[in-house]
Amino acid sequence: MPFFRRFSQRSLALLLACLLAAPPVAAQNLPELGEVSSDDFSITTEKKIGQQIMRQIRQREASYLDDYDVEFYLNQLGGRLGGVSSDPGYGLEFFALNDPSINAFAMPGGYIGVHSGLILAAQSESELAGVLAHEVSHVTQRHIARQLFQSKRIGIASMVAMGLGLLAARSSPQAASAAIATSQAGAISAQLAYSRDFERESDRLGFEMLGRAGFDEHGMAKFFVRLQQAVRLYENNATAYLRTHPLSGERMADMQNRERGLSYKQVPDSLEFHLVRAKLRAMLGRPVEAIKDFTTLLNERKFVSEAAIRYGLAQAYYRDRNWPAAQREIDAARTLGQSSVILDRMAADVRIVQGKTDAGLRIYQDAMLRYPLNLALIYGYGGALIEARQFGEALRFAELQLQSRSEDLRIHRMRAESYAGLGQRAMQHRALAEVFALQNMTAGAIEQLLLAQKAGDANFYEMSAIDARLRELKLLRLEELKERRN
Repeated sequence: MPFFRRFSQRSLALLLACLLAAPPVAAQNLPELGEVSSDDFSITTEKKIGQQIMRQIRQREASYLDDYDVEFYLNQLGGRLGGVSSDPGYGLEFFALNDPSINAFAMPGGYIGVHSGLILAAQSESELAGVLAHEVSHVTQRHIARQLFQSKRIGIASMVAMGLGLLAARSSPQAASAAIATSQAGAISAQLAYSRDFERESDRLGFEMLGRAGFDEHGMAKFFVRLQQAVRLYENNATAYLRTHPLSGERMADMQNRERGLSYKQVPDSLEFHLVRAKLRAMLGRPVEAIKDFTTLLNERKFVSEAAIRYGLAQAYYRDRNWPAAQREIDAARTLGQSSVILDRMAADVRIVQGKTDAGLRIYQDAMLRYPLNLALIYGYGGALIEARQFGEALRFAELQLQSRSEDLRIHRMRAESYAGLGQRAMQHRALAEVFALQNMTAGAIEQLLLAQKAGDANFYEMSAIDARLRELKLLRLEELKERRN
């Protein structure tokens, strides 16, 4: 944990500093808040930058939390906010970092990172939603694009290269400095703060977003007040968010003024909020410590949701490889009458790991009938089929899902793993080519298709598809190289 905290606060924060920070310019030289910064910095360009940085975070950042349940919950919560934002069609993607510091940040292209420490620090779902609403506003108002556009001396390729270099500089400050210098960004001030106007605008729009989405508008101010208190008590662990979002007395006064006249309304937290927090808590420390922690809470009846505490205990037992105890607790949680995909997935997985494959798959199948669009179930079920070596069924499932989710990386990987399990090498490489292509890694996609051609086990129709796709990607690669030269 200390290593994750050190890297995320230094490398990721520096990455964002370089992307977001720019020398101040006169107010009259800026477009009015909410407008697109410039035709020269389009949303398409911004998203391309974000995609390349996000790809590197997934591949290189050790604290990236590749967890279906946490990711789906954040995107469900964030999507609820984005749907009532000033630009509901922008397209947002939320992801989690396993980092105990309290932080969240927006990147170019609508990618929003959330530290596990922030989720655990929020005492209500409205508090968490308040922070996310603030970040969503930074995206929809194109604050990141506006600050990037101020840095006219830096090319887009240099911005991305600098970000990639900082991500690679995990343990070497000298490498990080070199990355900044070689990407022609040495002249940029390394400050993390958004401008005062941007922060106030995001507070105002985030506050309005909370109300429209059905959350308690008081949640935003409550969280920031506690965050200020935490800074005084635990400065080393609680300042990450305030460094990137300086909280002035003026901002706090604005928040409290907006709350005046609002009647008190109690907004209950969702079960998923408590389950996700329990899962993150169960990941802390050694499994035996987590087991003791949740057992104490359960015995002393110190909880808001018994189902969440039993789920957390089941996760702790799962980490400890005590499968029967994990199944006992998750089954007890499910008997409490609260339905949840997260509980169903845990119940299925703990059976599959014990060799009760048919029972586990039935739980997945029943849950998918009730929640057909839940991606955590879709990914989990596909992975369970592959784990059970039911590669033919996994391939059929992946192909079915791709009919409606043709650009889903995880499903393309599922298809590639299924072909690998079936021993179909040409089609495995063909599927991997799409994984590379979807990540704008055209050279890698071409290499996979060349391997597919050489595999020697494709039939005429499969080989024709491979050849056609290879021609498409070679043309695309030529266009990319031409763009780079220009």
